[in-house]
Amino acid sequence: MFRRRPTLLLMTLLLAAAASAAEPIEVREGLVLPGGRRGRREAIPADPIVARIVAGTWTPPRAGEAAALGDDRERKWEPVQAQADGFPTPPGSYLAIDAVSPDDRVVILEASGHGAVYVGDEPHTGDPYATGYVRIPIKLRKGSNPLLFLGGRGRSIPVKFTPPKAAALLNTGDATTPDLLDGEPLEADAAVVVLNATDEIRDGLAIVSRVDGGPEVRTPVPLLPPFATRKVRFAIKAEPRSGTTDRPLVVQLVEGETTLDEATIPLRSRRPEQDRKRTFLSAIDGSIQYYGHVPAAADAAGGRPGLILTLHGASVEGIGQAAAYRPKPGLHVVAPTNRRPYGFDWEDWGRKDAIEVLETTSELLGVDPRRTYLTGHSMGGHGTWHLGVTYPDRFAAIAPSAGWVSMFSYAGATRPDAPDPVDELIARAANPSDTLGLVRNLAGLGVYVLHGDADDNVPVAQARTMRERLAAFQPDFAYYERPGAGHWWGNECVDWPPLIAYLREHELKPVDQIRRVDFVTMSPGVSARSGWATIEAQAKAMRPSAIHLAFDPEKRRLEGTTENVARLTLGVSAPPIDVVLDGQTLSGVARVDAPGAPRILLARSKEGAWSTLAAPASPALKGPNRSGPFKEAFNRRFVLVYGTTGTPEENALSLARARYDAEVFWYRGNGSVDVVADVAFLHPPLADAFRDRSVVLYGQIMTNAAWRPLLGEGPVQVDRGVVRVGDREVKGDDLACLFIRPRPGSDVASVGVVAGTGARGMRLSATLPYFVSGTGFPDLAIVRGGDGARPPHAVAAGYFGEDWGVDSGEFAWRD
Repeated sequence: MFRRRPTLLLMTLLLAAAASAAEPIEVREGLVLPGGRRGRREAIPADPIVARIVAGTWTPPRAGEAAALGDDRERKWEPVQAQADGFPTPPGSYLAIDAVSPDDRVVILEASGHGAVYVGDEPHTGDPYATGYVRIPIKLRKGSNPLLFLGGRGRSIPVKFTPPKAAALLNTGDATTPDLLDGEPLEADAAVVVLNATDEIRDGLAIVSRVDGGPEVRTPVPLLPPFATRKVRFAIKAEPRSGTTDRPLVVQLVEGETTLDEATIPLRSRRPEQDRKRTFLSAIDGSIQYYGHVPAAADAAGGRPGLILTLHGASVEGIGQAAAYRPKPGLHVVAPTNRRPYGFDWEDWGRKDAIEVLETTSELLGVDPRRTYLTGHSMGGHGTWHLGVTYPDRFAAIAPSAGWVSMFSYAGATRPDAPDPVDELIARAANPSDTLGLVRNLAGLGVYVLHGDADDNVPVAQARTMRERLAAFQPDFAYYERPGAGHWWGNECVDWPPLIAYLREHELKPVDQIRRVDFVTMSPGVSARSGWATIEAQAKAMRPSAIHLAFDPEKRRLEGTTENVARLTLGVSAPPIDVVLDGQTLSGVARVDAPGAPRILLARSKEGAWSTLAAPASPALKGPNRSGPFKEAFNRRFVLVYGTTGTPEENALSLARARYDAEVFWYRGNGSVDVVADVAFLHPPLADAFRDRSVVLYGQIMTNAAWRPLLGEGPVQVDRGVVRVGDREVKGDDLACLFIRPRPGSDVASVGVVAGTGARGMRLSATLPYFVSGTGFPDLAIVRGGDGARPPHAVAAGYFGEDWGVDSGEFAWRD
């Protein structure tokens, strides 16, 4: 498929020989610039130090050199010595070191406690939560190699450079594995990190696994770009064994019959009644994720079991959350992971993970959908509020414990005080995080609120705010403040008997028994349905869309009002009925054939008149399956495609950007992302393998060969020095442009674009934190780099229309 010069085996032998003879690189001195980096969740952060890297004016600092950080305080770079636990780095500070190498060489950078690191002008993921498993292959040049670490939470930053023991190697510090079950065989998926420590594309590798001397299973490793860090799926097969001791899983990374690296990972063995980890293949990115499961105990009442979906708090593993529960008669307890212990605060891809686990386990365990419940603690309590208001027809009752309300009330997200049109459109993209804006969706659910009145982590005021809001409209909620209790007061924080009893009292109504639907969504792409009603499209993207509908089957009449709804489908089961919407009567409306089941299909004109549709709307239009905004491109097994048709500098920047996003999504989201070159993407076998998957392009029309096949003559074009949107254009080589379009030939996949009009623009794009929960990016955003006097700022933003057009959409311009 791809030529390898030299072969990986030869490279491995050369690396091993070189590593044994090479002088070790050890850095004991550095410079620290004390705190100044802001920790707020901002779509366009202003970092004056990183701005110099973006502008290409960064030079390594000198001791005593002053630096302006934009807060009217003068700070100076101060010498620092590495201690036993690393370089002391106060919260929000910067650490600059110089790795002086006697020759050109590849090393594995091991560091932790930092938010990110720049090796020269190339960004790499950090390890802000100090997990200790981040290993990144980098190339050091002979002589000076400046590195800049962006400090995180104030931990010391240990920094180590180790020679790779092979051209490709394993990192088992971050493995995802299932548990074994005593006396039962197992066939399942697992995942482990593989590093490509060369500047060549690597293919032809495989992982060979064997559990406890059992059968070998061989799984091909996907193509690895140069200097890649990727978590890789592999299959395991275990024969049944009795006993609950750990069993060894031997993992080998091989090329042909040659073993490049080998490691052993212990697998837990559990009894049938115990909590256990189960793995599954995620449709988001093709990665292997796990969830914790406490099987239902025997239920004297019989019948199909129910399910409690329980969401963990920050720093807690999903299996730790599950282990806090005793087995429940007739109720499975299932704990998804949010993709990581911190992950996405149960928003964005954390929210998607929870729903994937709910759907996977409901089918696997044969759950009664009427008896599905949602609960969680701390960050998981917030997740309970968030998923509850977003998907009100999936749960019979919810029960947040010590939960904070929203990104805006607790987690540092902000809205501009007096937004201009550009700021308003960008801020609107974060509306799905607005718990209070969706709170009335809880009217049809049972709600149990649990909080300790002495909580010093999540103030009890968060629970009291929700109690006040619920009291205005919710007749069915319970509220309990535990006297004297702090944030965590034992397993009863989650496995609280009155809370569990409250959940058991509730069941969802069958859809055909629902007579009224009151529902609001911020985006049909996030949540479109409640009961028998689905909001298919909005008039104004990412603004609240609401329906208030009542159905009387005896009178064969449905009546109600809508707000910001452009298309609506109704799944009421009845003969032709009269529909009265917003004061307009449509008589004798019949259902039409549609995917899934017959439905009433309605659309509203720009003038406000409702009419019926004779067939479902074209999938080419915006709808629940594909509607933006930009973050939604990172879904549906997305693949990252870097450009190779520009200058050497442009190609290097494009590859570095794609690799950085893959690293960040691995670290934040336990992800596994295909990163491929444009030319390879366009031709078999990859062109066939990646069909109907979302794509994210890096570069612009002259530097990425996949641009024209995927975007054609579309309304947004990025070239050297200019961005064109419709009949408007913005010029400059310092522009970063993010946007999303439908993928041609697919009804569901998208094309996301991370473009720059020049080197400065591409470097600027790496500073836009679209993998951070609480930040939002609209369908399109154009950001200009700072010039020293002014920080980076958006010059245009907007949403495409229902037909993905510019003229039919909503855009604002600043320059």
